Amino acid sequence: MLTGQITAAVLGIGLTAAILFLVRRDHMHGPYALWWFAVAAATFVLGVFPHVVVWLGDLTGIFYAPVLPIIVGLSLVLIRLLKLDVDRSRQERRMRRLTQKLAILEQEIERLGGRPPMSDDDDGEA
Repeated sequence: MLTGQITAAVLGIGLTAAILFLVRRDHMHGPYALWWFAVAAATFVLGVFPHVVVWLGDLTGIFYAPVLPIIVGLSLVLIRLLKLDVDRSRQERRMRRLTQKLAILEQEIERLGGRPPMSDDDDGEA
């Protein structure tokens, strides 16, 4: 049992170190880092104090307490995936609106007699 506690504690500390490294290198920004710090802290606490899992299992009515971290972890992963999909949908909607606005502006430039700027899909022939 002690080696499992040490392994979980080392994983929590290692995850924290990796997050700090990524934040320092500007590969991860604040809100995302906070999310992962919470995961690292939970890993560390549950590793060092395994009786917390049993206590939470009794509190929630789960008979086999070791399954509780798995259920919670899986639920958090699903919530995170849902948030990523919502963010991606929002970005796609913004991109579509910006594309439409650009097309309207280019049409307005043509209507006023100016030449629209060359786009990437033009082959350069006039």
